[in-house]
Amino acid sequence: MSGGRVGKQVLAVVAVVGIAIGSAGVPTARGSTPKASGTPKTATTFPTPAATGTGTTTTVKQRLNGRQALNIFLADHKVASWLNRYPPHPTTQTSFSDGAWTVDVFSGAAGEIATGTVDDATGIITSAWTGPQVAWGMARGSPGAFGGAKINSLSVWLGFCAVFLIGLIDWRRPLTLRTVDLFMLLSFSVSLWYFNHGNIFTAMPLAYPGFAWLLVRCIWIGWKDRTPRGTVFWPVWVLIAATVFLAGFRIGLNIRDSNVIDVGLSGVIGAERIATGNSPYGTFPIEGNRPACGPADQSGEIRNRIQTNGRCEAADAQGDTYGPVSYEAYLPGYLVFGWSGKWDKLPTAHATSILWDMLAIVGLWLVGWRFGGARLAATLGFAWAAWPFSQYASSSNTNDMIQPAVLIFGFYFLTSPVLRGAGAILGALVKFSPLVILPLWAGYPDSRDYRSQRRYLIGVVVAAAAAFSVLLLSPNPAANALVFVRHTFGYQFGRDSPFSLWDWRQYDARGLPDLHMVQHVLQGALVLGALALYRWPRYRSPVQMAAFTGALLIGFEAVLTHWSYLYLPWFFPFAAYAIVAPRRVEEVAVATVAEELPRELVPV
Repeated sequence: MSGGRVGKQVLAVVAVVGIAIGSAGVPTARGSTPKASGTPKTATTFPTPAATGTGTTTTVKQRLNGRQALNIFLADHKVASWLNRYPPHPTTQTSFSDGAWTVDVFSGAAGEIATGTVDDATGIITSAWTGPQVAWGMARGSPGAFGGAKINSLSVWLGFCAVFLIGLIDWRRPLTLRTVDLFMLLSFSVSLWYFNHGNIFTAMPLAYPGFAWLLVRCIWIGWKDRTPRGTVFWPVWVLIAATVFLAGFRIGLNIRDSNVIDVGLSGVIGAERIATGNSPYGTFPIEGNRPACGPADQSGEIRNRIQTNGRCEAADAQGDTYGPVSYEAYLPGYLVFGWSGKWDKLPTAHATSILWDMLAIVGLWLVGWRFGGARLAATLGFAWAAWPFSQYASSSNTNDMIQPAVLIFGFYFLTSPVLRGAGAILGALVKFSPLVILPLWAGYPDSRDYRSQRRYLIGVVVAAAAAFSVLLLSPNPAANALVFVRHTFGYQFGRDSPFSLWDWRQYDARGLPDLHMVQHVLQGALVLGALALYRWPRYRSPVQMAAFTGALLIGFEAVLTHWSYLYLPWFFPFAAYAIVAPRRVEEVAVATVAEELPRELVPV
């Protein structure tokens, strides 16, 4: 096979990136309902916002009428401020039930723009949701909704931040760009604070300065092939001891005070399907018209339904929207703890999050030891253990710990083309973002070494075939492959989300920008950058590989329509390597690589 043909095959892999990015989002917690739109047929249009609504017949004596409840709701400062973004005379609807008035406000193509409840006895507004809060429960602000109360408490969160900075700042020269880099890795905390308080339109813009800074810094470090000045002040044994303590604390925090969002439930269900001889795609439990078999949740929805397999299971119809590795990674936990069929404490999800969290620490320690010795090993392991966002993902018990851990081990086998390719594609078959790094990783350490690239492709193909072997569990694997495409990439096309800067035009609200064109330009730039890194630089060091990998993953997150703080661990191991590795590590890394490469391929 000629070098040119191999190059074309490698470049063809990145075409899949267009699918992943074109969807402008990857799966995350789905604790929401679709955006309400249009005007309900039962709604009554009034000439002014203070017009009278309609109430339902009830035996409870009402203190208020529909007009009064509507006036109280519309007078709320939060509601009034939001409605000022829309044309006057919206469509309104009121209804009475169980001693409370429900008020809904609609505006043309924007659909439902506000909803809330007013207590009939006291006239107090008990809930008021506007904009994205109408359709998205996760936009309403609940500090414990993701990760539980402890990790979201100021004392624990700021404690992690303090330990992270104290451990990694070079206290002999603290006023350097390296220190700024460390603060920027924590800067997403400000955005998260506003998110936890339900202020989405403030929270989302505050995430992008961190993205921009870290993206530029990773590109700069990769361009110069030189890490920032400075090193960790503390002895290696102190870092190791701190990492061991933090690891134990993280495990205890996960076990004692964390929650499992629907992403973790999906992983458990997928593992159960595989373990019982079924493909996970197209077999997830649904509600539909299946018989109910459990109590209603807080929203009044009954999720537990009798499925076609005869089991009473918690419905999770869209849970088969991840890559096959996401479900396969839950198999060890499932084989130990199983699944009751309900969305209970889900010990399998906890065990899986803890397992991959610890594997990430071990993998970073091994990477550091191989490419920089004991100091880099201790530094990278400590950085992951002390960074609060890795614990945030662990405490949410999602699949977002799996992808970085797999890529870390792929990076450890950097000098083995087959294992490097396997690591890259297995990471991509968790949540797809690593598709953008496939061209970069194909060209290590010499982008013109087509023999090495052939072996890399073998690793990609063999590992992908092994991951997709779950499709063979279906009676019709070819049809099941189409189900996979529809339920993963297909599900993401045209997906609305307020959790980025890019899709706010869906609210048709005055003052919110339409940035879709900017997003598409940036997505195109990301694809072009991924392609360029297949050929340039011709020789690439481990530092460059880490820095450019971090840059591509940061860029992928920055252009997503549906983004979450749970995704931050995706890029962290590689950005951390580029930022905290002492400069002398370059000599160690080059020496390590030189020992394993043919003489003619060693950079000079």
